[in-house]
Amino acid sequence: MKNVYDILQERGFIEQVTHEEQVRDLLGKESVTFYIGFDPTADSLHVGHFVQLMVMAHMQRAGHRPIALIGGGTAMVGDPSGRTDMRQMLTQEQINKNAQAFKKQFSRFIDFSNGKALMVNNADWLLHLEYIPFLREVGVHFSVNRMLTAECFKSRMERGLSFLEFNYMLMQSYDFLELYRKENCKLQLGGNDQWSNILGGVELIRRSESASAYGMTFTLLTTSEGKKMGKTQSGAIWLDPEKTSPYEFYQYWRNVDDADVKKCLALLTFLPMEEVNRLGSLEGAEINRAKEILAYEVTKLVHGKEEAKKADQAAKSLFAKGKRCSDAPSTEVSKEEFIKGMDILTLLQKARLISSRGEGRRLIQQGGIYINDERVNDLNLSITLEDFHNGTLMIRKGKKVYHQIKLS
Repeated sequence: MKNVYDILQERGFIEQVTHEEQVRDLLGKESVTFYIGFDPTADSLHVGHFVQLMVMAHMQRAGHRPIALIGGGTAMVGDPSGRTDMRQMLTQEQINKNAQAFKKQFSRFIDFSNGKALMVNNADWLLHLEYIPFLREVGVHFSVNRMLTAECFKSRMERGLSFLEFNYMLMQSYDFLELYRKENCKLQLGGNDQWSNILGGVELIRRSESASAYGMTFTLLTTSEGKKMGKTQSGAIWLDPEKTSPYEFYQYWRNVDDADVKKCLALLTFLPMEEVNRLGSLEGAEINRAKEILAYEVTKLVHGKEEAKKADQAAKSLFAKGKRCSDAPSTEVSKEEFIKGMDILTLLQKARLISSRGEGRRLIQQGGIYINDERVNDLNLSITLEDFHNGTLMIRKGKKVYHQIKLS
C-alpha cells in the first residue's frame, strides 16, 4: 500500500512538517494515533474545516487512528490564530450544544466503530486543572520571548492581546501531552495557521516526557488569488443542510473559478489523481463538466448520494429554459406581506441574495436580477401576489444563482 504521506503530498495537502523523514517513515511502518482539534465556536462545521476532515479520512483509510478533539475547554478561551480581534465568549451550554452537532458531522467522514477512531473533549481535563500545578508542570517549559515571535501572537500585538488568549498555546500544547499520555498519540495535524500551537505541543512532550512527537500542517482552502474559500455574500458555506441547503452547497462548487477546479478535486474528493489531473486540464466549455463532477462528489461526501443527485438534477433543470425545480433553495415569506406589495430590494434582502440595498441597486442597474425569467429594470418594482404562480416566485441573480420565494 502506498504510504499515506505520499498520498497527502501528491494531492497537495502538506504545508509544513516538523520532521519530514521521521514522519514519513513512521506512517509507513506502524498504525499511528493522531489528532486534530476543532473548537466548537459555531453549531456546524463549515467549508474551512473540510480539508481537515479529508485528511482524517485519508489517514484512517491507510490504517491510522484518528482522534477528533472537540475543544470544549479551549473554546472558552478562544484561539487568537488568524484573528485581528478577540473571539466572542461562549457559554458552556452553547459550547456543549455545538460539540454535539460536530459529532454528527464527523461521522460522515470517519468510522468510529470498534475503536477505529476516538472523539474526545478537552473540557474533560482542562476545566479541572488547578492553576498553580498547571503553571509548574506546563508553564515552566514555555519561553515568553519565544511565544511572542509566534505568528498567531505577532499579528495581534498592535491591536492588543489579552492574557486570556495568551494562554491558548499552553492549553493546546497540554492537549497533545494529555493525548500522548492516555492514547499514545504521537502526531498532531491541523491547518497551517496552527503551526505555532502544534510546535508548542511537540516541544512540551519532548521536554516533559523525553519522547518524540510530531506535527504536520495542511494548506488552507484558498482560491488561486489567495482568498479563503467557503464564503458567499450571504455568509459562510456550512456543512449543516439546515444552514446551507444541499443545492446551495452544490452550486458553490459548481461555480468555482476554472483555476481552482484541479486543487478542489485533489483536496476535497477521493477521485484518483489520474482523473483529477485529466479533469483539471480541461479547458473552455469542457471545464464545466469537471465542475459538475466536483460539485457532485463534494456534495455526496457531505450530504449523501441521494441529496447530491437531487442537487445535480435541480441545477441542470434550472439551466434548461423555462423549467423550475422544487429543490432550488427557498425562503418562506408570509402572504400578508405581499397584499400591499413588497419592494424588490426588500425581497432580495429577505432571500439573502444581497448584503445591502446599495448592492441590490447596482445589480438591477447592471441587469443582473430576474423575476420569473424577466429582467428587473425598475429599482422601485413592487412585488405582489399576482407575481406568484402556485404560491412560488423564482428569482435569478446573474446567470447561475436561483432562489424561490414561497408563500406561507
